[in-house]
Amino acid sequence: MSAKENSFLNGSIFKSLMRFAVPVLGALILQAAYGAVDLIVVGWFGDAASISAVGTGSGFMQMVTFIITSLAMGSTVIIGQHIGEQRPEEAGNTVGTTILLFAIIGIVMTAMLELFAGKTVGLLQVPAESVDKTILYLRICSAGILVITAYNVISGVLRGVGNARLPFLFVGIACIVNMIGDLFFVGACKMDVAGAALATVLAQLVSVVLSVAIIRRQKLPISFSLAQCRIYGTELRRILNVGIPIAVQETMVQISFLVVNSIVNQMGLMPSAGYGIAQKIISFIMLVPSSVMQSVSAFVAQNIGAGQKERAWKGFLTAMAAGCATGVIIFAAGFFGGGILSSAFTNDQEVIRQSADYLKGFSAECILTCVLFSSIGYFNGRGRSIPVMIQGISSAFCIRIPVSVFMSRLPGTSLMLVGLATPITTIYGILFFIICFAIIRHGERKSVSSGSL
Repeated sequence: MSAKENSFLNGSIFKSLMRFAVPVLGALILQAAYGAVDLIVVGWFGDAASISAVGTGSGFMQMVTFIITSLAMGSTVIIGQHIGEQRPEEAGNTVGTTILLFAIIGIVMTAMLELFAGKTVGLLQVPAESVDKTILYLRICSAGILVITAYNVISGVLRGVGNARLPFLFVGIACIVNMIGDLFFVGACKMDVAGAALATVLAQLVSVVLSVAIIRRQKLPISFSLAQCRIYGTELRRILNVGIPIAVQETMVQISFLVVNSIVNQMGLMPSAGYGIAQKIISFIMLVPSSVMQSVSAFVAQNIGAGQKERAWKGFLTAMAAGCATGVIIFAAGFFGGGILSSAFTNDQEVIRQSADYLKGFSAECILTCVLFSSIGYFNGRGRSIPVMIQGISSAFCIRIPVSVFMSRLPGTSLMLVGLATPITTIYGILFFIICFAIIRHGERKSVSSGSL
């Protein structure tokens, strides 16, 4: 394995995880900056209706990206396990299967989003002032689905072999292009939300073109040629067995947040705009647990492939502890500094107040979610994504949505009370995984005892 890839199989667990997690976190920060920069620039040059449109539209596109990323996690895990097993040719077969599979997925998703943009906006209960702008934003962004898919396939392959630095570089390039595009299209050309969407698509296209050029020069610990760009039945089944439950889980979670968005939209234009800004801040807050989850998944996958179950478990505990320590700091920033953070997106004092109010209710999630996401990463890395799917679906529809509806209908309600629904949901998820861990550990001890008889 070259120096540019990170071996998780030996040495300090903490250092191995940090070498991987820091570039992942950097890439996620820059990726989240896409929508944030859109919202900031639109906030400077537009009005509350434009802010609401970009907040809702980028939130929906973020859901689409999360679904693609989640499905690509199946490839990351299988590649990581093949690397741990020292089977480079099978890893190459996984890459070839992944490329063809996601090309098909990208084409289908593009067609669906272009055709049903209007109906999607209707389901989101967008305020009347923002409907046309939101539809326009979605239609332009959905034209870039194939590009989003290509980026996530490349990043998933690289993370599977332990290389998190190149995805960081690729998304950094995209972020710079997006920022320049926003200032040009929205600021100079006065294109409002259409300019923000166009800048995003252009940035993603530039990133993918450069990433393909760069990755062709890299020596990776897999055996791959263009002849392997076809569907291998065994690899496809393994990818889908891991990826589909993760994608279903992420889809249900994101749909539940869109339902919450719809609930908030019904509270009026100002709460809708405030929630849109709060969600952009939260998209940054959630990057620490997201980077922890991806790191745990890659670490566990390689170690499970190499038969090092105990090291995989220690990696999970180490990542969870480090994530929670960072989460305490982020909690303080969200709870006490929500108004300051929100003021970066708009000068409207009422929108800032609404955003800060939601962040106060949400802020406990900064600590709790590090425990939850570490658990998800551990199960994903082991290839046991069914519990992840069950947890995601049950928490979304049995806890988050009902609690959000209940909070929104209380007399004199506020966005702070609606924001509390998320940490309440995460507490349920943690309890769910504690039970799952107990069942797995009991089963493993029983298996060892039976084997010794």
